[in-house]
Amino acid sequence: MANTLREIIQKNRAWLCLDCGKCSSVCPITIHLADGYTSPRLLVEKALSSEEDLILTDPLLWSCLTCQRCSEICPSQVEFSELIQDVRVLAGEKGHSGSCTHSGMIQTWSRMMTDPELHQNRLDWIGPDLKVSQDSETVYFPGCLPYYQETFYGLDFEGLEIARSALKILNHLGLEPQVLENERCCGHDQYWQGDLETFHKLAGLNLDLLRESGAKRVITTCPECAYTLKYTYPEAAGQHNLEILHLVELLGEEEDWSNRKPGIAQNGLATYQDPCRLGRFEGVYQQPRDLIGRAGYQLIEMDHNRRSSICCGTSCWSTCGAGNKNIQNRRLSEARSTGAELLITTCLKCQIHLNCAQLGSDSSEPRIQIRDLITVLAELI
Repeated sequence: MANTLREIIQKNRAWLCLDCGKCSSVCPITIHLADGYTSPRLLVEKALSSEEDLILTDPLLWSCLTCQRCSEICPSQVEFSELIQDVRVLAGEKGHSGSCTHSGMIQTWSRMMTDPELHQNRLDWIGPDLKVSQDSETVYFPGCLPYYQETFYGLDFEGLEIARSALKILNHLGLEPQVLENERCCGHDQYWQGDLETFHKLAGLNLDLLRESGAKRVITTCPECAYTLKYTYPEAAGQHNLEILHLVELLGEEEDWSNRKPGIAQNGLATYQDPCRLGRFEGVYQQPRDLIGRAGYQLIEMDHNRRSSICCGTSCWSTCGAGNKNIQNRRLSEARSTGAELLITTCLKCQIHLNCAQLGSDSSEPRIQIRDLITVLAELI
């Protein structure tokens, strides 16, 4: 059962709201609303007034990106993203739900993965040149990359090339990780949509697999998988005592990469998109930037970077409309204005969403190439 509205307010510090409006001034959804008006401040105001029916029908409840941009500047440390997640759970119990993009396909395959008897064919991408193990203490967790590969193949999405590049890098470091043939979706999107039933089923199956593997460390190339496994599982699903790292964090610790001196920027200019989960949620900002320099690129920052970075525009495969496209197009314009030829990110969803906006735009602005940092680094080997 979800908490009551009063409990949600207490849990997420909403009662400390000063009504200053700073959150509304930076909320990407508020700034780019196609019609009407809503904001984090107004939604908190409704909550404090116990206007439950108004909250459950507020457009921001389902369009909020949970990007934590508002929380970064909140003087009262209101945990707005977490409040949204809790209210979505409450809304679901009362029959309310948000819309689903891609005809609900991604939510459907995630629910299919909750079947304990499911046997997937998800390892065909591992070629003979890549080495894996059956008993390594390190697991590589590719997440839904095999499924996204088929779904977004027409969007210049690197897909499974990210996974292959990750294994290539790990092999270069002398690691032959396990890759679990029946791994499930981590449940990130279900958790943040308020679908706790599906989340708990997915998390339970993954935790069982990880315990059976005997692994002590999990490496992923998805910031959402990294955050969910590291923080959400222990808090909401079960303790696991595993070390969880995004691959860029591991490379920041490895002497082979951390001691590699950046040379002349022979590869040109690049800019970097901070993913919300890796950046504002986990505080991983410097490692990707150091690695970009070591890959031979001169990094040119966008106006909004690090803690002020702009989200890629949509979250949890829900609510992708004109306002979301406005966010994405603004971000792409900011990237192009740096003069960089390459936009690098460390999040597969950032690549999907920004490529989708770019390829679907009739703008006369030149397109910027978008790549994942892991595929860029693999070319150095």
